[in-house]
Amino acid sequence: MGGEASELTEPDEERANRRDWLALVVLAAGLSLIVVDGTIVNVSLPVIIDDLNLDLTDAQWINSIYSIVFAALLLAAGRTADRVGRRLLFVVGIGIFLAGSLMAASSDSSTALILARVVQGFGGALVLPCTLSTVNAVFRGRDRAIAFGVWGAVISGMAAVGPLLGGWLTTYFTWRWIFLVNIPIAAVVVIGALLIVPETKARVDTPGLDIVGVLLSMIGFGALIFALIEGQTIGWWTPVAELRLPGFTWSEDAPVSATPVFAAIGLLALAMFVVWERRRARVGRSAILDLTLFRFRTFSWGNFTAMTVAIGEFGILLVLPLFLVNAYGLSTLGSGYVLAVMAAGAFVSGAAARQVTAAFGAPRTVLIGLALEVVGVLAFAFYLGTSSATWVLALLLAVYGAGLGLASAQLTGTVLVDIPPAESGQGSATQSTSRQLGAALGTALLGTVLSLGLAHNLPDELDSVNLPPQEATALVDSTRDSAGSTIPRIRDEGDHGSLGPAGPQTAEGLAEGFADATRWSLFVAAAFLTAGLVTATQLQPREPG
Repeated sequence: MGGEASELTEPDEERANRRDWLALVVLAAGLSLIVVDGTIVNVSLPVIIDDLNLDLTDAQWINSIYSIVFAALLLAAGRTADRVGRRLLFVVGIGIFLAGSLMAASSDSSTALILARVVQGFGGALVLPCTLSTVNAVFRGRDRAIAFGVWGAVISGMAAVGPLLGGWLTTYFTWRWIFLVNIPIAAVVVIGALLIVPETKARVDTPGLDIVGVLLSMIGFGALIFALIEGQTIGWWTPVAELRLPGFTWSEDAPVSATPVFAAIGLLALAMFVVWERRRARVGRSAILDLTLFRFRTFSWGNFTAMTVAIGEFGILLVLPLFLVNAYGLSTLGSGYVLAVMAAGAFVSGAAARQVTAAFGAPRTVLIGLALEVVGVLAFAFYLGTSSATWVLALLLAVYGAGLGLASAQLTGTVLVDIPPAESGQGSATQSTSRQLGAALGTALLGTVLSLGLAHNLPDELDSVNLPPQEATALVDSTRDSAGSTIPRIRDEGDHGSLGPAGPQTAEGLAEGFADATRWSLFVAAAFLTAGLVTATQLQPREPG
């Protein structure tokens, strides 16, 4: 399939003009909108859980379904944008995203909110590949490197800004404003896109639409993430709870849990997806994934690096707000401020990435960034506790954020460095899919590790409180199911609540258990970041093999 498309709008090698840079601003604003929405929910989750009576599984779905839909549709969106026009699909995606935001703001149940996040994910999947492929089509040479750096800095920085914005809106307004704030921004982005952003396309010579490929990728990703998230609730092998789906119920008396069945379906669908895409390429039909791109060493290793790093980064953004608000005792806004230091580190290092790259080269800049991320996360994990100094926690997150900015600002350009311009749309969509798949896996995996950690640590912490066994078990279950939101309530009641004089000691024990579970979650995140650091050593550009 290599060389199946060529750019209809091929800018000259001359330097970008003022209109091109204004177009980049508009694209960055649209990108910011969808990136922020991937993380803005995290710090507001404790409030949403309490307001809508959610459990940890609901919270994981609200987080991960956005990334699942994103990942499942990105490849198809990138190919569609090549055909119909990137600016057109960018505007359509913003409109769909806006509709999902309105649905989310009016949600009154977990089901409604999850459905709204599906719509948002669909819109976001249309927007993201259009921004990157437009940048790739409009900018050339040194300007392209700068534009890629801006794109990467927006990805890393705005992902970290989301928690601060979410904390501020939830504190001074309501959690629904984390979605309503999208309305005026989206309107400005659409107007700016229509007035400033140039329309670019690629001429796709191969016929057909790969509908089967889209369905197989959605089934594969969706079923696998479903198994990871629901396994802790319905049982990993032996059923421990009933699974209710529309028109179908998996009984608690079944010989095996639904978890391994869904996992097997997901893996089988993804294997069939690879076989199907190879067949489409062999017979000369259009495919949503051009597997020949993986002949480039930087592209294949880069995508693996992007996915493993995203698992760690997005898993951290799920776990940290829950710890800071529920166990550590900060307000939603206070948690946002602490996480904002991470955002500040990402922005500063992202802005400095060009100078670092000039000195060390892009691949080594990625390595430096990932090394800082690993050091920051491990230091935070070892230091965290219910009595840790807030400023030290924030400082350690700044180190992590600095690494985040350096790695993200250069990873995208490094992954795509060997990809021919005619295949840039497909390449950028594949790279974005790897990242979004990692985001969904990170939420699922680290949420599962947190839940298992709570189940292991909380009973031990409550042993010293001398509560009746039945009451202690109920507290463990409620703390685990609510992702820790029972802790602030018990803490606020003091010795005047239902637990009497044992209330303060119980709250302290639950908080310590939550801190220990968070620590193990961060160790797992650091392991994935370390894996990304190791594979990033393979990102030196080479000729295709």
